[in-house]
Order: sequence, then structure tokens, then C-alpha cells
Amino acid sequence: MEEMDSAIANLLQPIKVAVQESQSIAPKRNNVSSAIHALLVVLGAVFLSWPAIYNGYPLMYWDGVEYLAVGHKIAGALFLHRLSPTYGARSVFYSLAIYPFHWGAAPWLVVAMQCLLVAWVLWLVVRSIAASYAETGYICLMLLLTLLTSVGWYTSFVMPDILAPVLCLAIYLLVYAGDSLSRVERIALSLIAWWCITAHGSHLLLAASLCLLLAAATFLEQMLDRRKCRAEDFRAVGQFALIVIAAVVSQLAFYGFLCGKPSLTGPHPPFLMARVITDGPGRWYLKQHCPQEHWVICDDMSSISTDSATLLFDPTDSWSSSTESVQLRMEAEEVPLVLAILRTYPRQEFLRAAANFRHQLGLFDLYGFSVDETLTELAKNLSPQLVSGYLGSRQARDALPLRSLSQVEWWVVIASLAIIARPAPFFVRQPSRRLAGLCLLIAATIFGNACITGVISKPDPRFQCRVIWLVPFLAGLLLLDCFAHRRRGSGS
Repeated sequence: MEEMDSAIANLLQPIKVAVQESQSIAPKRNNVSSAIHALLVVLGAVFLSWPAIYNGYPLMYWDGVEYLAVGHKIAGALFLHRLSPTYGARSVFYSLAIYPFHWGAAPWLVVAMQCLLVAWVLWLVVRSIAASYAETGYICLMLLLTLLTSVGWYTSFVMPDILAPVLCLAIYLLVYAGDSLSRVERIALSLIAWWCITAHGSHLLLAASLCLLLAAATFLEQMLDRRKCRAEDFRAVGQFALIVIAAVVSQLAFYGFLCGKPSLTGPHPPFLMARVITDGPGRWYLKQHCPQEHWVICDDMSSISTDSATLLFDPTDSWSSSTESVQLRMEAEEVPLVLAILRTYPRQEFLRAAANFRHQLGLFDLYGFSVDETLTELAKNLSPQLVSGYLGSRQARDALPLRSLSQVEWWVVIASLAIIARPAPFFVRQPSRRLAGLCLLIAATIFGNACITGVISKPDPRFQCRVIWLVPFLAGLLLLDCFAHRRRGSGS
């Protein structure tokens, strides 16, 4: 027996040595793999930044000037308790988050931060769908997306617009691909989702809508599968719901601290009131009821524009030309006035809202990055470094090839829709919960974004263009998944 044991031990000795060597090599391999993945993300971020590099300066918009201008006020109130009478009409969370990346100087680091953030989230999505081809697939997708779609233009844009599609992808990763994430990645994505929600008013509405949709989809999935309800499916949706609740509480608390009154948006122009008035039904209502019901806006009916942006932001129109006390009264009357208009003209307003939604759904191009005289005037109120950098850019000289790039993206979206429809039979034969969840979220984001921005604000190419690149991205992921399935099938 002893001789047999010793013989077996001798036979197993090389295996033990190999196992020990593999265990010692594994951490090194993991470190090398992590370094390669980090380099891939950095390379993806470089791809995404090409519009800013080509422009010679980060892409600007007149809202972005305000985000840059009020950051120091918000930081002073939060850390030094130096409260200011006003913090602008934009999201204080986005202004505060980007402030350490510019400090009142050129916002190149803001672009770098946004490019790295988007590149990392896209890497996690590609890894969750096509793990066996993640590295090659990621580089190919990033190169094609940045050259043929608008994603790079929005990462190079000093605005929170890029955070709407990032929110969609973060939700997918947390709800449908949580088992592909490490603990650190889940925590980071939860914080990113929270910031995306707080960065813009439309993002909160989008997140709440997606949360309800996911709850309904998960319940329906359990019903159709006729199996025991998996607690982890509902737990993932519940965790995202907690992120939405945390964002709401944060906004109420922070705006309460800054403005002395809890609010989800802080002081802001009456966007919804302007929308229903310029749609037509609101104007009809005011003409009929102003003699009997004295709304504040009735005092200046002659100067009300037919365009909501002009009505709110033109210096000579109703909102901008009013005193602060009148503006506060308009804000207080916004919801009661809108409800009264909807009660009086429900069908007409619904038809106008539906028309705005349809218009916004197919309205996407890059013309929002063209030169704007208002932007040039606003930029002069910032630091000389900001002004000189912007005025020297191609955007300020109206020298960006926006028309050609918009046409390219339009055809890319059409081709991507054809690609998405083509693998549908294969997708049905080989069901993937992750891909199904991603398709659901991207479709809901594109339609929800068009509904929220087109109905509440107004149809604008900038709003839909910020999310339309998700369609080519989804088409690329479907092709990667089909390729991986076929390779596995041929191998077996």
C-alpha cells in the first residue's frame, strides 16, 4: 500500500506543481488583462474626442455657458456656506460635477471626463454581450460609432445631453447584466445613473418611465415563462427604483438648501406653459378667459411669441422682459394654467402634443452645433481664456461640416434599422435576456426621449440626436452576438 501511495503521489506531483504555477501566474494575467482593458477604454475615449480636437475647442451651446458660469457659486454655497441669490435655471448637479474639471478656464477636462465615462460604459456593454470578442468588437464599434454617428459630438459637448443615453446603458447593465459586473463596477454605475438622473429635468422623467416599464416587463416575463418568480429579477429593478428615489430626494434636499424651498428643478422658466400657449390651445384659452380670469401673462398678451424658445428667452418677450416678482408669479401659476387649458381643450392639445412627438422622433441632425450669436455674446461674460478659445474654434467660424455629417448619420441609422430587422429570426431562435432587455431599453429611450422633449419643450434636432446613435450601437452588438453564436455552432 505504501508503495502504491508513493507511486500515486509521484504521478500527481507534476499536476500539483502545474496548479501552483497557474495560481501564481493568474494574478499576473488578471493584472495584464485589466491593463489592456484600461488601455482600450482610453483609446475609445480618444476616438470619442475627435470632434473637439477637430473643432479646436470643446463644442459649446448657450446653455453650456450657464453651466460653466454658476459652478463656483454652487461650490461656494455647499462648501463655504456662501449662498447666492440665484444659481441659474439649469441643473446645479451637472454644474457642480464639472466645476473641478474647468475651474473657470477652458473646459477640455470636462470633455476628457465625459469621453472616458462613455467609453467605459460602452466597454461594459460590449463585454456583457460578446465576452469572447469583447476587445476586437469594442475597438471596431468605437471606431465606426465615432466616425459615422453623433456620439463623439455629444461627448465633446459641454452639456448634460450625453448623459441621457448613458443612463439607458447604465440601467441595462444594472438590471439585465448585473452578473457580468464586479462589486466596484456596480457601485460606480449606480452613482453614474444617479448623476445622469439629476443632471437634467428630462432625465428624471425618462428614468421614472423606464423604471415603470422594467417593472411591468419583468412581471410579464415571469407570467409568460410560467416558472417561479426569480427574486433577483425584481431585486434588480427595485435597486434601480431606489436610485431614482435617491435622485429625487437629493434634488429636493439640495435645492431646498440652495433656494430655501424643496424643489425638483429649482427656479426655472415655465417651459410647459410656454409649450401649450405656443401650440395654440393656450393662446385660445387666454384670449377667451383673460377678461374674467386675471393670469399674470394676460398683462402682456400682445408680445407673446408663437415660438416657445422666443417666448422664454428673447429679451423683449414675456418671460425675459418681466421683473423677478412677475416671473415668480408666472412660475406659481404655471401648473394651474396648464391644467385649465387641458380641461378646456383636451383633444386639441393631445393632437398637437402627438404631432410634436412624431416630429421630434424623426428630427435628428447636428445643426445644433452651428454658430450662434447669442452664444458668442454670452461667452464674453466668462473668462478671457474661454472667450479666446471659443472664438478661435471652427464652431464660432461656422466652419464645421454639419450638413455632410448629418446626412451620413441619417443613412447609418437607416442601415442599422435594416440590420436590426435582419437578424430578428435568429434572435428569436436563440433568445438572450440581455439582448432583449437592451433592445427594450434602447427603444423605450428613443421613443421616451422624443415624447418628453418634443411635448414639454419643443421639437429640436439636438434632443433626438443625443440618443439616436444607440440604434447603430445596438445593430453592431447584434452582429457581434450573431457572429459569436455562429462560431460556437461551427466549433461544436
